Amino acid sequence: MADFDLAIIGGGINGVGIARDAAGRGLKVLLVEQNDLASGTSSASTKLIHGGLRYLAQGAFRLVREALAEREVLLRIAPHLVRPMRFVLPAEASDRPAWMVYLGLFLYDWMGGRRTLAGRKTIDLKTDAAGTPLKRHFGTGFEYSDCTVDDSRLVILNAVDAAARGASIRTRTRCLRAERSGEWTLMLDARGRRDVATARVLVNAAGPWLGTLAETVLRLDHPLPVRLVKGSHIVVKRLFDHGRAYILPTADGRFVFARPFGPDFTLIGTTDEDFAGDPASPVVQAHEVTYLCDVINGYFRRQIEPGDVVWSFAGIRALYDDEARDAKDTTREYVLTLDQHFREAPLLTVYGGKITTYRRLAEAALAKLAPFFPAAARWTAARPLPGGDFAVGRDEALVAETRRAWPFLAEPHARRLVAAYGTRAKLVLRGATRPEDLGPRFGPDLTGAEIRYLMRHEWAETVDDVLWRRSKLGLYVSKEDRAGIERFMVDAVGRSGD
Repeated sequence: MADFDLAIIGGGINGVGIARDAAGRGLKVLLVEQNDLASGTSSASTKLIHGGLRYLAQGAFRLVREALAEREVLLRIAPHLVRPMRFVLPAEASDRPAWMVYLGLFLYDWMGGRRTLAGRKTIDLKTDAAGTPLKRHFGTGFEYSDCTVDDSRLVILNAVDAAARGASIRTRTRCLRAERSGEWTLMLDARGRRDVATARVLVNAAGPWLGTLAETVLRLDHPLPVRLVKGSHIVVKRLFDHGRAYILPTADGRFVFARPFGPDFTLIGTTDEDFAGDPASPVVQAHEVTYLCDVINGYFRRQIEPGDVVWSFAGIRALYDDEARDAKDTTREYVLTLDQHFREAPLLTVYGGKITTYRRLAEAALAKLAPFFPAAARWTAARPLPGGDFAVGRDEALVAETRRAWPFLAEPHARRLVAAYGTRAKLVLRGATRPEDLGPRFGPDLTGAEIRYLMRHEWAETVDDVLWRRSKLGLYVSKEDRAGIERFMVDAVGRSGD
């Protein structure tokens, strides 16, 4: 009898989404991730939950409809991580007539079955604050709603919930070999410690490593139809003072977003380029930085140049290769293929997908695997993620409640904790009656208590795990504080081993 019903290789949003759904249906689940959770593509997104206006223009109506519907679901189940944001599209920037753009936004609103989010409207960029940072020739704009998301925390909280429902989440664990018979036998390596696990079904959700895993670990006799596409982003000092984002049409038929990133920065992206190389270390190339700067400089009065970039990052999307001529035109639809042979354990391979539709992808994966497991109802649309058990729009009240319970917290600190942990902020702060009880402080407000929580409950093991994936504080922490965090984490591991 196999150790697990389902083994999943890959700890990005698709892998953890499937793990959570399957564990909640009563399956025994193993998830193996060679690095940290969300260490690849899932932490390198534009950090949006959206339908995709570009995909609507391409006629991908099913993808857009599903993504728009998921905005409402994710707002309900993760109101601390997913938040409404208004987007501004300068009308004169489009190569289509203004009436046609407005009609497209009407369709965008209608297709999504919008209930929570505000609808589209026309704004005068000559008088509206959204027009202030733009060049003077932009007179009319369209404003509509989508959402912003903390992408890596969405991954991690899906994993937390999967583990709470019985899944085994093993980070920093590499699958060296997978032998296929009536069940899968996985040879695992966790920092030199070898282990063997067996499973009835295997899921390849390795993202950019999809093809490499199939070739070297699973030893399939045919290459996978996967196309690796790189998306790069840059971060600069804040370009505008309001909380809305901009969606900017480009000359090559794409859209580039410029959106708030924390209180002090603007995130700009993304690009679409075919990628060949090591997915573990994608590099933002100089020409990509120049491209994004040029897009911004075509719209904003304040001009930027590569020297203004304070941080850049790139992610590799593993898309299903539909043989589109350009990378930007390759389908963003997720594709699930089931490899099943007589008397051999099944293999499910996951291509593509957007962070917006990860939950629906997981449902589709479980539907594909339904013949191998007892019937179980869908459930993830109705159950909040950890910390998300409060109503949409009640986050300000939750900040106030947190400050009443811990009056020594500054408002920005309480607000950040609620945005990251929701109602679970109390677990980070538990037992503290004064600032000193939270331990040493690093950067603006990262405390020893929060780091200990992340190590105990969210698989954090390194400084980057804490600063870039479980928080977005990397831009605010000095080299000295980084060294202090590293010492604190080493000491914490030592104490836990006493």
